[in-house]
Amino acid sequence: MAVLDRTSTGAEKPEAGNGGARGCRASAGLGTGLALALLATVVWSGSFVTSRALHDSVPPIQHAFWRWIIAIAAVAPFAARSAWRQRALLRTHLRFLLLAALLGVTVYNTLVNQAAMTTSAGNMGMIMAASPVLMAAYERMGGARLGARRVTGTAIACAGVLLLVSKGSLAPDFTVGDLWVVAAAVCFGSYSALLRRRPAEIGGPAFLFATFVLGALMLLPVFLVSLAVQGGFEPTAATVSPLLYVGVVSSAVAFFAWNKAIAQIGAARAGVVYYLQPVCVALLSYAVLGEAMGPLQIVCMALILAGVALGSAARSGTRIR
Repeated sequence: MAVLDRTSTGAEKPEAGNGGARGCRASAGLGTGLALALLATVVWSGSFVTSRALHDSVPPIQHAFWRWIIAIAAVAPFAARSAWRQRALLRTHLRFLLLAALLGVTVYNTLVNQAAMTTSAGNMGMIMAASPVLMAAYERMGGARLGARRVTGTAIACAGVLLLVSKGSLAPDFTVGDLWVVAAAVCFGSYSALLRRRPAEIGGPAFLFATFVLGALMLLPVFLVSLAVQGGFEPTAATVSPLLYVGVVSSAVAFFAWNKAIAQIGAARAGVVYYLQPVCVALLSYAVLGEAMGPLQIVCMALILAGVALGSAARSGTRIR
């Protein structure tokens, strides 16, 4: 986020018409960024439901591996040529790409799939809402001032997440799945914060293709182990259709939209939209999986969303470029 400079001299002051045009462009850019973040958030909500739906038919690591193979096939027609043209540039920034692929591709989704073995899709969605808290923490470590309102909102949202994973008890009562999702939230928050450091000269399609390929390659050894130990899964409509969804829509479409949103409006502001995910996941899991929403989940959701509303409210006198 950047605050417009209000101290220009008379000679530097732009004409009203030009200032209005810039304001319109800024508003349009903000609206587009928020819409892209919302698209990614809604689509990713469906991926939690598919992870839960496949938990007893497709091993988590195999689920993750085939997801990225399908994603690579989906983006290759649009991105492979661009990645090849920028191959020297990609080699120069290989360490950055490896870290982004490890966090956002290899580890994050594998942890979500593992969590789906022992926790509900609704719980996964609400715990993942902690990711923007980490994005804000990274922003603070980078020197940004968060302000009392944002810190308070973050604390309220964290309280909602902790209440959820402890099941309302003062004594810790975490399930293994809940802890896996907490780890996934850390990975996703770190990945989103890292995107702000993406070299500007690397195009979006090339970056997406490179991270998908690198992430799948890092998954390959554990995939082979899973295949040898657990065996494969039966390719039926009930297993292939969800994999196509997470490979094409949740990976190719959603990651492109999220990366573009962060490039336009920043990780912190995109993270605010991401907090809507618990609501989307709860509705989808209720409609598709028949998961019930109890009083505790409703209270936790209210705390999380209240924390977001407080922490994301723009301060008066500030404008986003």
